[in-house]
Amino acid sequence: MATIVDVAALAGVSTSTVSHVLNGTRPVREDTRERVEEAIRATGYRRDSVARAMRRSRTDSIGLVVSDVTQPAFAEMVRGVEREAAAAGHTLLLANSGEDPARELRALHALTERRVDGLIIAPVGRSHSKEMADIQQRGTPVVLMDRLGGIRADQVGVENAAPMREVVLHLVEHGHRRIALAGGDATVSTVAERRRGYLEALTEAGIEADDSLVLMGSGLAADVRRQVTGILGMADRPTAVVAVSTEAAIGVLEAAGALELRTPRDIAFATFDGFPNADLFRPRLTTVTQPAYEIGSTAMQLLLSRLEDDTKTSYRSVRLAPEITYRESCGCPGRGGAVS
Repeated sequence: MATIVDVAALAGVSTSTVSHVLNGTRPVREDTRERVEEAIRATGYRRDSVARAMRRSRTDSIGLVVSDVTQPAFAEMVRGVEREAAAAGHTLLLANSGEDPARELRALHALTERRVDGLIIAPVGRSHSKEMADIQQRGTPVVLMDRLGGIRADQVGVENAAPMREVVLHLVEHGHRRIALAGGDATVSTVAERRRGYLEALTEAGIEADDSLVLMGSGLAADVRRQVTGILGMADRPTAVVAVSTEAAIGVLEAAGALELRTPRDIAFATFDGFPNADLFRPRLTTVTQPAYEIGSTAMQLLLSRLEDDTKTSYRSVRLAPEITYRESCGCPGRGGAVS
């Protein structure tokens, strides 16, 4: 197996020059770099990444734990993280916690045992905040993504309360007074913030909140379907429903379909997140779309900044603006318009 000494001998340079070319630790003249790169190709030299990691106290790997990788928004966030990580020469190790605190904890332990250089986490409800704080204390930087709070750390997410408030007020303008919220687990920060926006809108519109129309729970489609079926069967059923997530939206649409209720004639509808290719739905769905890819890439940028300077004592909290697109499902005629 070729060694760095073989590469240096063939290129006619010192081993330290080869090391500088490989690691980018010092500028090297272009013609010298070309000779070294040609020698690497000719000898078939491959770096011992384990030994290199031990010398640098780095593994060039990043751990990413998301709560549900099957959701379109999280899938886009993963793409954003991976793109930035790859550009910086890092390998991404992905774990899916499945909205389960125990699985999340196991993932955190597995990734830290593999000595990842840093962690990006979209925490589950009832997440193990103390463990995350301990991981930071032991020297592994942590960035929170999408679901914020819990520990002092760099974090990036989307504005939640204000967009939900705006969508609910939009439904009020369409004449709706009984508006249901298809929610989820209130211990998840995004769900709690979206519920707050919903309640703020009702207060602003002078509508007293009806607890029976605020559907909290697991947020899983099957549970939401059961809850929504119940309220749509009431004599004074709601005339509009807003969902806090794609998963909740599935439950709402399944319930309406099973009851043969048409949108928006029988029930107006809007959702946070929504579905890929939302324009293919009939009627087209009113959505609050978060910039998921940008959230992921920003999370990785925050982590890279922390890796470059781990002496910083302050933390950054970034909130990105989603895009609201009003379409026919909420009662808007024709082609909807996007509002940032």
